[in-house]
Amino acid sequence: MGRFAVLSLFTLALICVSSNSAEPEKKNSAREALKPFNTLVGKWNAAGVPDGTPAERQNGHWSEVLEWGWKFKGEDAWLTVAFEKGKYYTRGELRPTDKADVFQFKVETKDKKTQTFQGTFKDRYLTLERTDDKTKETQKLVFSLLHSNRITYTYEVKAAEKTLYTKLYRVGATKDGEPLVSVGPSEKECVVSGGTGTSTVTFKGKTYYVCCSGCRDAFNEDPAKFVAEFDAKRAKK
Repeated sequence: MGRFAVLSLFTLALICVSSNSAEPEKKNSAREALKPFNTLVGKWNAAGVPDGTPAERQNGHWSEVLEWGWKFKGEDAWLTVAFEKGKYYTRGELRPTDKADVFQFKVETKDKKTQTFQGTFKDRYLTLERTDDKTKETQKLVFSLLHSNRITYTYEVKAAEKTLYTKLYRVGATKDGEPLVSVGPSEKECVVSGGTGTSTVTFKGKTYYVCCSGCRDAFNEDPAKFVAEFDAKRAKK
């Protein structure tokens, strides 16, 4: 075998080894990218008010319930939200993109239309924007993860020829069943997502916590995988 052929085979072997070693990181990328949003998982009691005069805010206020949770399909992962009695939306999905700290939020409106927002997460603020195809109006949703038991989201618009946004409404929410005063982080870490566990699952006689039905279902499909990852992470700490 010639020298060139030997070098080619050696290079190919290195590429294969490199690809295989990077595979586990790739598989966990979606789940890892969404971990900053573990705070959202759970049920939130919310109240919304339109922007305007005191009378307009009083007459236009509404209540809704947000239910956030994890979903998994194979190695893919995303967060879902259901808007119970939502004034504008019924459900949505939050996913990471190929760019770091850039996320896509696909939401269904009350009139069954799908809107896709995209934006960045920084300093506990998820700022998402989309441009309406017909009006060319820029629409902005901003989710503020204020505390483990307090979040808000606002909706603003900007006409194509304008430079400033106009806020149309604001929704504030508190986590169901949690006190308004923060009591510190929980030790009940979800074995799948790393969030705060609310219920338990078992594997080989040992109990673990999960934070939502999506994490519970994923754990039950492959408990050995998640326990191994969980134990490895704990060992590093």
